[in-house]
Amino acid sequence: MHLIRSLSKRLPLRCLQRLLIALACLTAAGAYAQSIPVYGYELHQTYPHDPAAFTQGLFFSDGFLFESTGMVGKSTIRKVDPETGRVLQVEDFPSGVFGEGIVSWQDRLLGLSWRRRTGYVWELSSFALKDTFSYSGEGWGLTHDGKSLIMSDGTPELRFLDPENFEEQRRVTVKLGTKTLPYLNELEWANGEILANVWQTNYIARIDPADGRVLSLINLTGILKPEHVAGRRVDVLNGIAVGEDGRLWVTGKYWPLMFVISPGAEPIGYVNQ
Repeated sequence: MHLIRSLSKRLPLRCLQRLLIALACLTAAGAYAQSIPVYGYELHQTYPHDPAAFTQGLFFSDGFLFESTGMVGKSTIRKVDPETGRVLQVEDFPSGVFGEGIVSWQDRLLGLSWRRRTGYVWELSSFALKDTFSYSGEGWGLTHDGKSLIMSDGTPELRFLDPENFEEQRRVTVKLGTKTLPYLNELEWANGEILANVWQTNYIARIDPADGRVLSLINLTGILKPEHVAGRRVDVLNGIAVGEDGRLWVTGKYWPLMFVISPGAEPIGYVNQ
């Protein structure tokens, strides 16, 4: 299936080549004892998703999905019924803002902008805008580990921020073996690890928050099939949320479906270090 690239974040060819080379060095299972495992997925359920949503952030709270969407003039935060895909509550980002990742913290919903270097603080229940905060560079993905916010910015680095004053606490550089792994996009915290969509690929990276090591990859190639698209415009895989049962809810930008998955039980390949 052909995925149309985002018009607003076009990846330079040389960078894409380096990224794909790092991800494409797959070998037969077991050939390298020290290599990084790549898992497939088990599909449990499929639900509707708004095909007009350019998905940027995704998380569960109190049984509902919360999602942010991008594109200037179309950037929103929204509360969604997970089984029907129906948008129950919606609020626009401030005018002119390209919305990015979101996360909940206590009674607040925090969100990033792409290039405004500004984050936003909404009340989680009402979506009333309460405050803003600043950061350097671009804003991409956002999650938390119960103590710190974790932010991606399109580089191989993940920032850990104080959730009260948004000051940077530390950074880790994400590495796939000995190579840095850039273009970390939407983030989720699961079982003591950071899950990250790798932009312009069908991979989710499982990352050790202590040192940034990629522990394994989940390959979702083929999850969105041609019959799902039926002539619609779709873009890249993006969006990870952990359900109450621990399964992963995944979708993409302009995707018409949300998929509930678990990583496969055994590796389907390995990435050479």
